[in-house]
Amino acid sequence: MKKLKSRKLWIAVGSALASVGTAIAGMNSDNELIAIVGIVCAVASAAIYEVCESIVDVEREEELREDEEHE
Repeated sequence: MKKLKSRKLWIAVGSALASVGTAIAGMNSDNELIAIVGIVCAVASAAIYEVCESIVDVEREEELREDEEHE
């Protein structure tokens, strides 16, 4: 439930949906460049979200280790 309240998640979802919409618009208008850009942006938004979550998880783990060492 905590992840559903994450702003990073909703920004990534919105970005992916906009990118998919762009890809669909490109396919419907027979514009291959726009379709490719939309697909690439959708994949990039997912990758960026995963990297950001990994960084947050690493920082959280380091804080927990430091707290355990000080106890």
